[in-house]
Amino acid sequence: MSYPFPPRARQPLPALALTALLLCAIAPVIAAPGAHGPNGEHLDGPTTMRAASALPRVEARSEAFELVAELRASELAVVVDRYESNEPVLGATLEVESGPLKAVAAFRAEQGDYAVTDAALLKALAAPGEHGMVFTLVAGKDSDLLDGTLVTAAGGGTAGARNSSHGNDDHGHDHALERATLIGTGVAALGLMGGIAWWRQRRRSAGLPKGRL
Repeated sequence: MSYPFPPRARQPLPALALTALLLCAIAPVIAAPGAHGPNGEHLDGPTTMRAASALPRVEARSEAFELVAELRASELAVVVDRYESNEPVLGATLEVESGPLKAVAAFRAEQGDYAVTDAALLKALAAPGEHGMVFTLVAGKDSDLLDGTLVTAAGGGTAGARNSSHGNDDHGHDHALERATLIGTGVAALGLMGGIAWWRQRRRSAGLPKGRL
């Protein structure tokens, strides 16, 4: 069988298509969480408060425990987990301290969390600014100190939260990275389709059969 033009040597895919393939390959790696837990991954925070919130909150952890405290209108709600297993810490004794103020949190069995309702402490934490906090936890035979910084913006919103200085793991919610990964994957897919269309057009312009590479 003869062709209108002699077969050309196979040309490499365009750079755009190769870039798209590379992005598709590395996107799952970028999006994969680096934390660990019962099923091999460590979740970003205790179960009850993992959803994004506009309320001021602080996350703190030690080698044995981790907690998330959220400042609400009438209480400071705290959820405590064991760091390695994410097992909820229930019925423990929890004391919360900020500056000269100190209060004992009451355990709420129906919600599985701890609540601080001390008016003076809540008023101090609601003031705009950074508030250093120390959590003293006694759970059975185990006891620990966890510390972090609650950042309260003007109007009661959150301007961010600083994790405890114990350890180097970052348990913040990096939503910007997730969005960037999704956008990058979409752009890569479009680039790949465009590259394939470009390649086929080049083949048709060269007069080669569609089914032959």
